[in-house]
Amino acid sequence: MKKPVNNGQTRFWQTGWRWLAGSFICLLTQAGWAQVSETDVLHRCGTVEYEQHVLQRRNPRRLQQLNELNQLLKQAETDGMKLRLKADDETIYRIPVVVHVIHNTASGAVGGSTNSNISDEQIASQIQVLNEDYRRQPGTNGFNDNPIGADAKIEFFLAQTDPQGQPTTGITRHYYPQKTSFNIFTDDVLLSQIAYWPSDQYLNIWVTTLQDNYLGFTQFPTAADTLSGLPGDTNEFVDGSIIDYRYFGRQIGTVRSPTYGYGRTATHEIGHWLGLLHTWGDGDGCNEDYVADTPPTKTANQTVNCNETFSNCSGKRTRDQIENYLEYSPDLCMNLFTKGQVDRMRAVLTLSPRRARLIRSVTRLPETETLTLTLYPNPTRSGSTVDVQLKGFQSFTVDLIDISGRLIHTRNYTDSPSTSVSLPVSSLTAGLYIVRVKTTNETVSQRLLVQ
Repeated sequence: MKKPVNNGQTRFWQTGWRWLAGSFICLLTQAGWAQVSETDVLHRCGTVEYEQHVLQRRNPRRLQQLNELNQLLKQAETDGMKLRLKADDETIYRIPVVVHVIHNTASGAVGGSTNSNISDEQIASQIQVLNEDYRRQPGTNGFNDNPIGADAKIEFFLAQTDPQGQPTTGITRHYYPQKTSFNIFTDDVLLSQIAYWPSDQYLNIWVTTLQDNYLGFTQFPTAADTLSGLPGDTNEFVDGSIIDYRYFGRQIGTVRSPTYGYGRTATHEIGHWLGLLHTWGDGDGCNEDYVADTPPTKTANQTVNCNETFSNCSGKRTRDQIENYLEYSPDLCMNLFTKGQVDRMRAVLTLSPRRARLIRSVTRLPETETLTLTLYPNPTRSGSTVDVQLKGFQSFTVDLIDISGRLIHTRNYTDSPSTSVSLPVSSLTAGLYIVRVKTTNETVSQRLLVQ
């Protein structure tokens, strides 16, 4: 059952700029090791201010794009798409990550307890935490036995190939002496100018020193395809997460915070990258987060402990999900994505164009100048695969036709790179068939013998 939304909240969904959960700026923060205790809350989430800045100064279509995505997600639920994205969908989505370390260490030295040029080992510890949390791995801090908890079936790995097709560690390092720290409202574009890989192929994570004691912020997905047909001031180049180097990883190197030192800043931020709102729906709380199985929540858990908290929304007292990754709880309190949150994230991976391109790019084949098919095994008794290779991203159909010209099976691919397609032939009678692939401008066919 959906949480109730009053008329004011409905208007908030439709037109209010406060809903703009675009670049989510999170969590509660601290003023640095020497200045302020972690019990002092210096900032709440900066979502509203950042998104208002983007809407007014950079991209007046931002609200429209975000609303378009939520309308798609809402329609997907109405059409039953969510049912197909639940437990019966065993697809593991693997996300290639590139970590851009932006530092001002003149010597180029890597690693250490105060060095913003963090070590490979620290980065590896963060990737490990992401996989523990998003896969709900038993025996780790990411496991829970909550009946509404779920394995997101989303995995993260450091990219193995760079945009030019060359081998890479998935880590880039950039000495930038012009600044000692970066402002979340004005320096996101600068960071992307220092280092950026195509956001329809990689999850970009910039790790650096942030000003004003923010832990990080992230670009929220939209339904609009900002890679084509939109002005250059849209969000392609800042699409990713930006995280302070003292909170990236788990109890290693520069990560020493007892409250936020276990890697959950990245887990939280990437949840936003995958379309999740805070559990309280942002604004002044008790707002909709568009997930049915998270309880109505009045405000963030801005404490340094894991004690239960409660909310009273619409006259009903409910327990807050302080263990939810989209809360502001200390890292060690967190271990939960709900089934509804998992459904939403997996839907975003198919409905948000850059996200959909990214997951298709993981298994992409090399490009060819003209449409090329490779069919194997051929002949076959049980199954066959056709490698469809083409230029760039294109829409195409794969048809299986019997010798009399009758269409047996068809699949449509929208805005897809070169890819491998499995053909369902196990139920076919022995004989000769035609495999046909059509793009807008080309058609190529090959014969397939089923024995």
